[in-house]
Amino acid sequence: MTKQSNKNSEVTEFLNELNHPFRKEIEKLRDCILASNKDLTEDIKWNSPNYCFENEDRITMRIQPMNTKVQLIFHRGAKKQEQPKDKWIENKSKMLVWKENDRAIVTFKNLQEIENGKDELEKIITEWISAAKNK
Repeated sequence: MTKQSNKNSEVTEFLNELNHPFRKEIEKLRDCILASNKDLTEDIKWNSPNYCFENEDRITMRIQPMNTKVQLIFHRGAKKQEQPKDKWIENKSKMLVWKENDRAIVTFKNLQEIENGKDELEKIITEWISAAKNK
């Protein structure tokens, strides 16, 4: 995986000011997310890095509280929508914790977990964005 230059400078500034203890983990996830799909854009939403596909929020990083973990929330946007009958993607990854059929969370407690799971995470991101294209 190559280092991405499409990181949003506003997100970088926000993170610089935040001085988060999980900054290395956050940067690794930013790289992974942006490398997985060139059409994703990065901004700040809900005081966290957020990733959009075709101007729709799809993945939001949860970086609060600051001391125990970093989470990725996979969703279909800011507005509540009618629940799909089936899960949004068919990925059976144990990394995904489903909250509803269109919302799942992946949690990382350290850099090693991100390194170990990055290939699987990229597959999840690819499927999630693909589902957004087709629905």
